Amino acid sequence: MMELSKRLQAVADLVTAHYKLADIGTDHAYIPIYLTQQKKITEAVALDVNEGPLQRAEEHIRENGLEAEIETRLSNGFQALQPGEVQSAVIAGMGGGLVIRILTEGEEVVRKLEECILQPQSEIEKVRAFLLEKGYEFLEEDMVCEDGKYYPMMKVRPLMADTAGEDTEVKCWDTVQLKYGKLLLEKQHPVLREYLEREIRIYQSILEGLKAKDSDRIRQRKEELEQELVEAEKGMKYYAV
Repeated sequence: MMELSKRLQAVADLVTAHYKLADIGTDHAYIPIYLTQQKKITEAVALDVNEGPLQRAEEHIRENGLEAEIETRLSNGFQALQPGEVQSAVIAGMGGGLVIRILTEGEEVVRKLEECILQPQSEIEKVRAFLLEKGYEFLEEDMVCEDGKYYPMMKVRPLMADTAGEDTEVKCWDTVQLKYGKLLLEKQHPVLREYLEREIRIYQSILEGLKAKDSDRIRQRKEELEQELVEAEKGMKYYAV
């Protein structure tokens, strides 16, 4: 049976049972193989833009005897999928800018999905802002720490194009909620708390080290750090309740 890393396990746990899954940038096809073995899903499409990873995915699928359940396709994002062909899509382990580009270019397919599970490796705040602006509904957020790195992830539902932007509630996330995740803060997620405590310690330590120094560049750096510290402390206020 396939065993997943902590990060990929958390991503897989967000997939809704019995949906047909598209794994975008599948690499080794770990998530579709795991979910099929667990009988959580019965069919999936593993897609990758590069031949090498797709061949690795095909080998893993064959080794696990899942050729009938998991199909592989060479695809730039959602390119090789038809609208309505799958209900769930995973985009994990890519930079935030690339996640945004894949969702934008694949909009025709994305709008027909029931859910997207996203785990961007960078620019998380930018991804959240993009999703809200485009009218996605946030269903769930999670966060794990693995090998000293923190990985936030989200399950969102793309709303139909004609309803996007109508829901004013989704528009009013403040900067702290955008930065750290409104749903994570509201449920007082323990891993986010650990992350915030670490960030506060780091900012305080750097500011302490800069106390005796002065130049235009240092003053600017201090201002940036003080702003970061204020936002992290605002995030911690959610845990004071």
